[in-house]
Amino acid sequence: MKQKIVMWWAGLVGSILLCGSVMAHSVGEATPSCTLTAMDGKPIAGLQELRGEVVYVDFWASWCPPCVRSFPFMNQLEHEFKDQGLHIIGVNLDEKVTDAKTFLDKYPVDFDIALDPNKQCVSDFGVMAMPTSYLIDRKGVIRHVHQGFRTGEAEKLRLAIEYLLTEPL
Repeated sequence: MKQKIVMWWAGLVGSILLCGSVMAHSVGEATPSCTLTAMDGKPIAGLQELRGEVVYVDFWASWCPPCVRSFPFMNQLEHEFKDQGLHIIGVNLDEKVTDAKTFLDKYPVDFDIALDPNKQCVSDFGVMAMPTSYLIDRKGVIRHVHQGFRTGEAEKLRLAIEYLLTEPL
């Protein structure tokens, strides 16, 4: 199984490097140090402070249909891998916080939700589509960028997360 994961990961990295500049520009780079806030407007720990954990950052909005489909997947990841060192942060990009709250009332989450009120993070990460997810290794390096969400791709994302969780620091 481990050999299968390693072979899959090598293929994934190769395909990412061959992709156009939209997705490849952040892979292999350090996580941007942008400021996020909690839903109540208070500052929260920066992504740089999460070194030592594998971080899955998902940029989403209430008006995004694929975002609705991605939330059960992220909830499942949270339950399955949190104790192994996975930290999931959903970064909401709605103009009005009330839109995000209404969405979350309808689709509750078990992972952290943050706001990017100045749109600094969305700019620093180079987000081009909704949702866009960034998988960050324990050293704070972006290892995978995924645009959109299709249920059939969930297993590949899960394998990438499992690989990073077993990778030595």
